[in-house]
Amino acid sequence: MTPLALARAAKRRLQRFRGKAALAVGRVASSEPLSVHYGYDRGTPVDRYYIDAFLAKHARDIRGSVLEVGDSAYSTRFGGKDVAEQHVLDVDPGNSGATIVGDVCDPAVLPSAAFDCIIFTQTLHVLYDMRAALVQLRRSLKPGGVLLVTAPGITPVRPGPGYGWYWSLTGEALGRLLGECFDEGKIDVAVQGNLFAATAFLHGAAVEEIRPRKLERVDLAYPVLVTGRAVA
Repeated sequence: MTPLALARAAKRRLQRFRGKAALAVGRVASSEPLSVHYGYDRGTPVDRYYIDAFLAKHARDIRGSVLEVGDSAYSTRFGGKDVAEQHVLDVDPGNSGATIVGDVCDPAVLPSAAFDCIIFTQTLHVLYDMRAALVQLRRSLKPGGVLLVTAPGITPVRPGPGYGWYWSLTGEALGRLLGECFDEGKIDVAVQGNLFAATAFLHGAAVEEIRPRKLERVDLAYPVLVTGRAVA
């Protein structure tokens, strides 16, 4: 092996060691997390790895008239040219990109039978009345329209007054909530995560610092993310 090849191999070993060491310190030897920003300051948060995989799996559903919360990033990324009409929902009137402003739980906010797809990621947990929100989302879907929803399971909780982080869900909980609004046969709920993934996420490690294959095994006892696909 040439000196250059040896140096490159040593660099790769050092990078792997640093990643493992950082995660080990966060998991075992420290009461402080690696990141208090879910890992955003280190790279890609673990839950976003699962969200991306879920939306990529169901990219064909993201078409026609699409509603997303906060911005249109996922619609653009996964729907692309199949999105004919883009809408963005936000409770904050200061969001200049929002086309619909208001509380999703309010029956007066969303139009009826208007959307072919609704992307509702990481939002249910900040709504105290989750049932009311899902009723309105169901009402606003066209016949055959699809709701793609994700919710946190095992997760750090953003501290601070006024944020309103109310819930973390299991797969069974999301299934029952969706079952109150959609036909049972048109609901698909899944759980993503395992002990390693949950530990990494709690300490704010980034996907770039760990081997993605360690995130792929599913252990229902450690749900990092809960996903649901429901057809109107």
